Amino acid sequence: MDGGATTQLQSSQLAREISKGNRRALSKGITLVENDRERAPTLLRLLRPPGRAFIVGVTGPPGTGKSTLVDRLIEIYRKTGHRVGVIAVDPTSPITGGALLGDRIRMASHTADRGVYIRSMASRGWSGGLSRATSQVIQLMDAAGFDIILLETVGIGQSDIEVVSVSHVVLVVLMPGLGDDVQVSKAGLMEIGDVYVVNKADMEGADSMVVSLLGVVRGMKPRSPPVIKVSALSGEGLEKLQVAIEAVRERFESGDLELRLRSIRGMIVETAKWTLMERLGQASQGKVEGLARQVAGGKLAIDDAAIRLVR
Repeated sequence: MDGGATTQLQSSQLAREISKGNRRALSKGITLVENDRERAPTLLRLLRPPGRAFIVGVTGPPGTGKSTLVDRLIEIYRKTGHRVGVIAVDPTSPITGGALLGDRIRMASHTADRGVYIRSMASRGWSGGLSRATSQVIQLMDAAGFDIILLETVGIGQSDIEVVSVSHVVLVVLMPGLGDDVQVSKAGLMEIGDVYVVNKADMEGADSMVVSLLGVVRGMKPRSPPVIKVSALSGEGLEKLQVAIEAVRERFESGDLELRLRSIRGMIVETAKWTLMERLGQASQGKVEGLARQVAGGKLAIDDAAIRLVR
């Protein structure tokens, strides 16, 4: 049996085990899509088409309590019998290459629950707040039968908001003391939320922040997303938050095609971005050098050189 046939057989066996909900196989599959870009497409093609899992994006600045909130959402959905997958995308250290946060440690109480699977992923320098393999991991968890996927990412700046592209509903988590109303209203995060969550409700300024956010979202016509004050630690406001999420999930479960396509479109685009970046990285230095000399000599515009590079 040649190498290609062996790889196909191995991928087929792994895909079958993932589809059965085998956690060990799922872990192997995730490691493969993170590290083996040649074999990953073969495995993903053998899985059922994505689109069955409901994806909840949770984003916001560091320190707003996102991981604690995700932990409480896991509890809520497990009580209603859902299987929950969690993808926690951590920013990567520019020195060590490792993840700067430890979200799985904060969710340690669920490690013995076979209905919960938690995976932390380092962004590995991939911009937008996601890891380059996030879309592939979503597909694997979906195929493994996790019907709720919680995707936590750090929305540090205006560019770190790609979570919206692969999620069916996006929770933007904020807290009192983040800055004045103008800063909040201009933040890139304020353009993507389906639900705005003011966490740490017991802190001074929580009520005034809710009022400020309400003023901002009322201008987001026609959608005007809800603003909900919660305390992930005490549980205050979590029922209201669940109602807001479930309103979107009901649309998803009823077959809202546009909602389903929103996530699939995002995964296509995210995967295409990485494929393009890989190809650019593989482009010979000689080709770049030649194009640069043509630009310097006035024979070619930079835009035209860029187009030739990606062809």
